[in-house]
Amino acid sequence: MRLFYLGLFAFFCVESYAQETPKNTKTKDSTAIAKPQELSEVTIYGNKRQYIKVESDKTTVNVKNNPMLNSGSSLDAVKKIPGVITSPSGSLTLNAKGVTIYIDGMPSSLSGTDLQNYLLTLPATAIEKIELIYNPGASYDANASGSIINIITNSRKMKGVNASFNINYNFNKYQKPSPQILLSGKAKKVSWQTMVGYNYIDSEVTNKNDQTFTDFNPDEMLKQKNFAQSTNRNFYWRTGANYKLSDKSNLLVNYNVNLANDRVTNEATTTGTGIDFLNNGLSKNKNNNHEISLQYKTKLDTLDRTLDIIAFTNFFDKNPITKSHGINNGTSTFYGGDVDFKLANHYLKYDFAIPFKKMDFSLNTGGKFNFIKVTDKGIYALNSATPSVTDFDYKESNLAFYLEARKKIKKLNLTAGLRFEDYKVNRTAWQDAGRTDVDFKNTNFFPNASAMYEFTNDINLTASYSKKIQQADYNVLDPNNFSNFDQYNTSGGNPFLDPTFFDNYEVKLSAFQFVQLSANRTDAKDVNKFIFEADPSTLVSKQTFRQFDKLTTNSINFSFPIPLDYFLKGKEEFQKRMNDMDKMNYIFCNISYIDFTTKGYDFQFKQKPIMSYYAQAQIILPWSIKSSFSYNFTPPGTWEIYSLTKNIKQFDVSLTRDFMDKKLKIGLHCFDVFNENEINAVVSSTNLQTVFYQKPDTRTFRFSLTYNFGNMKLQKENTEIQTEKTGQGGGILK
Repeated sequence: MRLFYLGLFAFFCVESYAQETPKNTKTKDSTAIAKPQELSEVTIYGNKRQYIKVESDKTTVNVKNNPMLNSGSSLDAVKKIPGVITSPSGSLTLNAKGVTIYIDGMPSSLSGTDLQNYLLTLPATAIEKIELIYNPGASYDANASGSIINIITNSRKMKGVNASFNINYNFNKYQKPSPQILLSGKAKKVSWQTMVGYNYIDSEVTNKNDQTFTDFNPDEMLKQKNFAQSTNRNFYWRTGANYKLSDKSNLLVNYNVNLANDRVTNEATTTGTGIDFLNNGLSKNKNNNHEISLQYKTKLDTLDRTLDIIAFTNFFDKNPITKSHGINNGTSTFYGGDVDFKLANHYLKYDFAIPFKKMDFSLNTGGKFNFIKVTDKGIYALNSATPSVTDFDYKESNLAFYLEARKKIKKLNLTAGLRFEDYKVNRTAWQDAGRTDVDFKNTNFFPNASAMYEFTNDINLTASYSKKIQQADYNVLDPNNFSNFDQYNTSGGNPFLDPTFFDNYEVKLSAFQFVQLSANRTDAKDVNKFIFEADPSTLVSKQTFRQFDKLTTNSINFSFPIPLDYFLKGKEEFQKRMNDMDKMNYIFCNISYIDFTTKGYDFQFKQKPIMSYYAQAQIILPWSIKSSFSYNFTPPGTWEIYSLTKNIKQFDVSLTRDFMDKKLKIGLHCFDVFNENEINAVVSSTNLQTVFYQKPDTRTFRFSLTYNFGNMKLQKENTEIQTEKTGQGGGILK
């Protein structure tokens, strides 16, 4: 039945495309080519707008005009994209491969919970679109593991001054507003934009761990429960200006700041043989993130040779303070932690594109230098008046150059690239046990190759290969990276982790910018994964990261639409709506099959491949109300080193309507309607098997309102010279 829908949709895409494309037919009556009815019909169809555009090397998802994606945070939007799955440890994956987050074409220097918190505070209303780059080529950083999610923020450039006010009001057990105002405009050669907003979000999560310590005879068991209530408050200001130096060059300057003040209260219990522990804790965390970027783009000559230079700097600091007080069988316990974390990131890169149009050939080359410095000092006291101190220093420098060539031979497009990366990494940790120094130097070449065969203008087959590296970032290395700490639980990074090397293979069939069928294989060596473990003969659970010899991932992914309008409205109306997604009824589906094979890990459970199903529907209701529905469903199976024991599922509903000639938009949304999103999994290690359960308060109701001031119908004037990567890298000017 799915193949029937796919074939039906493809047939009508071809028919609709043929109807809109002039045909070279001979006729005695030359006026028949330009009938008024045909011109009128083209006017009715209008410009084609798509929510999802599938290409050979990437998929682009429109966020700005998609109510299911644009009413929450950037993290909410990313998690709802087809093919994106959140692992049991909380990390994001795309088609079962690891993900590197880019923002406006630049890799984020944040990682782990810091990155997720940043995306939580960046509203989805700030996003224009999201690019899913499945197998990035040599023009992207080699430190990209398997795939890239590039978040592209809004950029309105219209004459005069325009404004947009947006407010999201979240309510369930907690009720908090998140207002935002966007100002933009253009005067002569300068266009500018400023976004200011404030988020105030309350949430809660329940965690349960049933832990069996197998080093004892008989086994000892601890039952742990933690209930946490979080308050996240942050102010953000994002501003940018674009100065058009000439018809061939322009300069872009951006400054973004995010100031956060978070608070978490915990109620935790631990019970076992002779153990009855109650612990109440309070954590406060203030953090600041400043980003400054300068970008120069120029078209060098009439041959479309282009140069793109970007300088980027960001500074991030945080100061989490944790206090807790407990009672264990009548005995008082206490814990205190104070951490001072600072990160500085400096990034400079250039890209040079040299097309040879007469030869259907192009060369792209470029380079970058990146320097990251992290300092972190933690002071802890656990049932002692004498605190312990843990210092952590991290320095990384990376020099890189690349060359990538693309050649077209009739219907065959070939790409080959080579990237040189020179890494120098130093990690130093001072703890009570002494000093730990780990130096890592690596000079390596990272090749990529791809071939795309165009069966028609709308159907192509692509095969690609790339070699990548993933440096162990500060989030998994830092011993001060803790989320849970008392006399039965510790957590922290592992400073001894090596980088992971990846070999990524992909074969993909793309059709009509909507349909995609792909098969992927990733061989990863020295893989770092989050795990619960315990030292011999202890009843203390350690949450940390451990290295495994090899992880092989095989996956098959199928994305396709179901054109409801053909059945609901008939063939003629369906063809018209193909060019206006705002008025089209459809269901977009994504199905994934994923099989993991891990070496260097002793499984205590039966391994089983995992399936994942996703569907998003748009139904146009009476009175021009647009309804959107999405459903995620993942049945039990093995995810990397974790065994999912119960279904993971979530159903979301969104209703929106425009008023006042589209100046006012009002939306009502309900996320996780049936309150079913939870994680149940098992993970085992030496001396410990953990059955864990996590239930966040994902059922949330939201009211959203957006009002646009000014003449938003003015035609957008392009003040930019854009370099867009095509194929597996390289650029063309457009």
